[in-house]
Amino acid sequence: MLRTPDNDREWQLGDVTVTDPGVVRRAIGAAAIGNVTEWYDFGVYAYFEPTIQKVFFSGLSSTMGTIATFGTFAVAFLVRPFGGLFFGPLADRIGRNKVLATTMILMALGTFAIGCFPDEHSIGVAAPLLLLAARLVQGFSTGGEYGNAMTFIAEYAPDRRRGFLGSWLEFGTFTGYLMGAIIVTAAGAALTDQQLLSWGWRIPFFVALPLGVIGVYLRTRLADTPAFLALEKESEDRERQMRTGHELKEILSLWRFLLVCMGLVLAWNVTNYMLTSYMPTYVTSTVPDKQGGGVSSTTSQLLQIAVMVVALVTIPLLGMLSDRIGRRPVVWVGTVGLVVLAMPMVLLVRAQSGVAIFFGLLIMALLLICFSATMPSTLPSLFPTEVRGGALSIAFNVSVSLFAGTTSVVVGALVAATGDLNWPGYYLVIAGLIGAVSIWFTQEPNRRHMWGSAPAASSEQEARELVDELAS
Repeated sequence: MLRTPDNDREWQLGDVTVTDPGVVRRAIGAAAIGNVTEWYDFGVYAYFEPTIQKVFFSGLSSTMGTIATFGTFAVAFLVRPFGGLFFGPLADRIGRNKVLATTMILMALGTFAIGCFPDEHSIGVAAPLLLLAARLVQGFSTGGEYGNAMTFIAEYAPDRRRGFLGSWLEFGTFTGYLMGAIIVTAAGAALTDQQLLSWGWRIPFFVALPLGVIGVYLRTRLADTPAFLALEKESEDRERQMRTGHELKEILSLWRFLLVCMGLVLAWNVTNYMLTSYMPTYVTSTVPDKQGGGVSSTTSQLLQIAVMVVALVTIPLLGMLSDRIGRRPVVWVGTVGLVVLAMPMVLLVRAQSGVAIFFGLLIMALLLICFSATMPSTLPSLFPTEVRGGALSIAFNVSVSLFAGTTSVVVGALVAATGDLNWPGYYLVIAGLIGAVSIWFTQEPNRRHMWGSAPAASSEQEARELVDELAS
C-alpha cells in the first residue's frame, strides 16, 4: 500500500484551519455550477448521438457512422491534457474563478456553434470538420475545469466532511447530464422525425449559451463575497509560491501515486462513459441491428433519466457514508461489482425489455456512483499540497484522454469488428480489475488532513477535537 507521509509535528489549536460553513457552501456552489454547465454540453452530444449521426455522417453506413460519431465524441478527450496545461498556469496569474468562467463560456460557445452548423447535405465534408473543431474547443475547455474544481473543494473542506462535500461536485455532473437528457427527450417527443432532423436537433445545443451565461453570472456573484475572495486569494498565493522550476521533476518522482490515480480514474470514467455516452446508442441501435427487437429512442431516454435521478439522489448519501466508514470500502464495492456484475448488466440490457434495460442500467449507475461519490475527496489526497494541482491534472486528464474518453469509440469498434455484443461487459471487467489493484495500493484518506496541509475543521470545537485526536 502506498502511504502518504504523516506530519509528525505537534499540532496546536492555532494551526488548524477553521473553514466557515458558509464559505465552503459558496465554494462548492461555484465548482458544481461549472460542472453542470460543462457536462450538460457533453450530455446533449451523447444522448443525441443517433441524430447527430444522421445529420453529419449520413453518407456512411450505420456501423461506420456510429464509429465516426463516437470518434468525434472521443477526440475532445485527446486535447484535455493540453487544456489543463494551458489553464492551470493561467489560473495562477489571473485567478481561479476567471479561468473557470472562461472554460464555461468556451464550452457553451462550442456547443452553441454545433447547433449553428449546416448539415452534411448542405456543405458536404465541411460539416463533420466543423463538428470536429467544436468538439476540440469543448475538450480543451474541460481540461481546465475539473481538476481545479476538485482540488479547490478538497483543500478547503473540513477533514471530517470531505467525502460528503466533495460528492456535490459529481452531483453537479449528473445534474448536467440529466438536463441534457431531459431536453433531448422533450425535443424527440414533441417533434416528428422530419422536424427533428431538419431543425429540431439544434434546440438543445442552443440552450447551452444562455446556460453558460447564467453559470458565469452565478459564479461571479459567489466570488463577490469577501470571504470567498479571501479564500481564493489565499489559495492562489500559496500556489504561486510553490510553483518552481523543479515542480515537474517533483511530480514525476511521485510516479507510483500518479499510476494509482490514473487507475482509479480509469475505472471510474470507463464506467461513466459506458453508461452515459455508449449505452444510449447500444440500446437503441447496436443491439437491435445485431439481434433485432429493441426499444424506441424516447423509451431509452426515459430509462436513462430515471437511472440518473436515482444516481443524483444517492451520490451525496454515499459521500456522507464514506465520511463514516471510509472511502476504500465504498470504492471496493464499485470495483468488485464491476468484475462480478458486468456481464449480468449487459445481458439485462440486451434482453431489450424496458424493465430489464432499466435494471441493467441501474446496476451500472449504482456501481458508478461508488466512484463518483468518493473520488473527488480521494484523488486530491494522493498528492502533497505543493504539487497537488499539477499532479492531479496530469494524472486525471491523461487517464481520461487515453482510456476513459475513448470508451464509446473503442467498444463500438470492437462490437462492429467481432459481432460480439458482450464487449461492454468485457471492458467493464477490465476496468474493475484495474480499479481493484489501484484501491489496494491507496491509503484510506478519511478523517485525515491533506498531505502537506494543516488539519481543517468547521468550528472551534471540532478543531479542539482534531488536535486531541492527533495528539493521542
